[in-house]
Amino acid sequence: MQIDPSTAAVPAVYQYLVGIVTPRPIAWVTTVSPTGLVNLAPFSFFNAFGANPPIVVFSPTLRRDGTKKDTLLNLEKLGEFVIHASTTAFAEKINLTSKEIPSDESEVTLAGLSTVPSVKVKPPRIVGAPVAMECVVKQIIPCGTGPIAANLVIGEVVMIHIADEVLDGKGGVDPRKLKTVARLGGSFWCHTSDLFEQTRP
Repeated sequence: MQIDPSTAAVPAVYQYLVGIVTPRPIAWVTTVSPTGLVNLAPFSFFNAFGANPPIVVFSPTLRRDGTKKDTLLNLEKLGEFVIHASTTAFAEKINLTSKEIPSDESEVTLAGLSTVPSVKVKPPRIVGAPVAMECVVKQIIPCGTGPIAANLVIGEVVMIHIADEVLDGKGGVDPRKLKTVARLGGSFWCHTSDLFEQTRP
């Protein structure tokens, strides 16, 4: 099979990409609207891209009708967000917060969650999330127009919160304790519990 993205249907290209690039970590992101409403949504086009300064990147793509998602609109106005690690304990609620709801409603309420104030940014953190990174937007790069077009959000991490119970006792995070989940293609998710180790050469 060969696929030419210049002629293939956009949804088909999307489905192949998310089926091939796996597993994808999930950024569970809080933002705040100009009226103060907290938005919460998951994004699996996400990763860390540097440590000096600490940089994270995620993409709130345009909706299938080509309009901007609430997260992107909020980032354009305020320029601050919090990324939470997506863990097994929250997997169902993470999925639920992907639901499209009216912009004057909060996914925090929808999922029955609570928030706690952040230290350096306006968007709050989710109570019980073992890891949260407070971030400020450095740049938003639109990468296309129309349905599912990417918007590359480059953020600088200005505060990191890590629950003691997921630490490994040696100054790091223990993946066996954090128990993150990740996205595959379609409706498939995975647990990061099938681990193996290799020492770097």
